[in-house]
Amino acid sequence: MKFLFDLLPVILFFAAYKVGGANPDAAHALASGWLGEGITPSQAPILIATFVAIVATVLQIALVWLKHRKVDTMLWVSLAIIVVFGGATLFFHNPTFIKWKPTALYWMFGTVLLGSSALLGRNLIRKMLEAQIKLPDAVWGRLNLAWAGFFIAMGLLNLYVAYNFSEETWVNFKMFGGMGLMLAFVLGQGFYLSRYMEEETN
Repeated sequence: MKFLFDLLPVILFFAAYKVGGANPDAAHALASGWLGEGITPSQAPILIATFVAIVATVLQIALVWLKHRKVDTMLWVSLAIIVVFGGATLFFHNPTFIKWKPTALYWMFGTVLLGSSALLGRNLIRKMLEAQIKLPDAVWGRLNLAWAGFFIAMGLLNLYVAYNFSEETWVNFKMFGGMGLMLAFVLGQGFYLSRYMEEETN
């Protein structure tokens, strides 16, 4: 359930884009009413989806705050990025900004993991997972690098899809491709770490 809650803005972005695309006249009228004149029918779905994603992220943080009376730093960072890139998309009526948003988030994650390890000597992946699994120091180091490399690669892949395929393909990739690759990476990582889990059990 938490997994779906974390993905709520992405799911609603995808749903709003698809509904807008299936109802172009209504989407155009709605987007023009919200954002003013000068919007073309082809721009309306991505603009509506962006607006929905911003609102969904704000509501997500509000619900977390009401339940726990605190909000994780990464949620605040995610809100800041969607407001900046999504806000620019809405202001300039240009979807390029929202297409850069996943890359900015991925690259920020990768940079934080690498910078924390290199500059502060802190392995953030270890900090998050060592309560669940015991690993040799060298493996923790490789795990941190693997996650950082994955995020950097995902940022590049997002730009490749955004600039070489249609907008609809990019939206589909954002919803299914990103989640699918993340799941595959986590499963591969679990397979790699299973040997150490078995050793610990024995």
